[in-house]
Amino acid sequence: METTCPGCGAKFNKCDGPTHKYFGESPECWKAYGQVLAREYENRNYWQVHRLTVDTYAVQHPLNTDKRNIQSVNIHLMALYAILELQQPFETIPPLLDAAANNFKDDFLYLTPPTKLGEITVLDVLGANSAPEHCTAVWDWSRSVWAAWSPQRRAIEELFVRTKPLIGSRHVRTTAALKSRQ
Repeated sequence: METTCPGCGAKFNKCDGPTHKYFGESPECWKAYGQVLAREYENRNYWQVHRLTVDTYAVQHPLNTDKRNIQSVNIHLMALYAILELQQPFETIPPLLDAAANNFKDDFLYLTPPTKLGEITVLDVLGANSAPEHCTAVWDWSRSVWAAWSPQRRAIEELFVRTKPLIGSRHVRTTAALKSRQ
């Protein structure tokens, strides 16, 4: 029996299993994502695109209006914006996401998802037969999903502009607090 993921639209053979706490994916899609992650964790040649894999999967499954998912969609779209449009290196992304999560926790906007969340899914990535194919598939997947979200580009760009100056601010506050106690 075939089933369709409500998030990305990929078609899978039906199976039972867990799903993420607040994404909007089918158990079958969550299993495929886990298999892709396993490849990336097991082989550094696959690992090089892990940042994109995580961000792309998250924003291709935005169907839950849970506050945590709204935050997740915002920060993962901001990561895709920084990587794909601004060509920021992967290592600059975690501090950016931390700054947004720590400073705007209650201020994230619900971004209406596009009707179609990209032409490429995690299932396409899972079909890659080598590390180079996998990496190419992940880059294509991330571009496809980012293009689908293009109506929300301005909101994400504004979040990036608000967040960029705050990178490291939590550390600065902590350091200042420690110095004031001395």
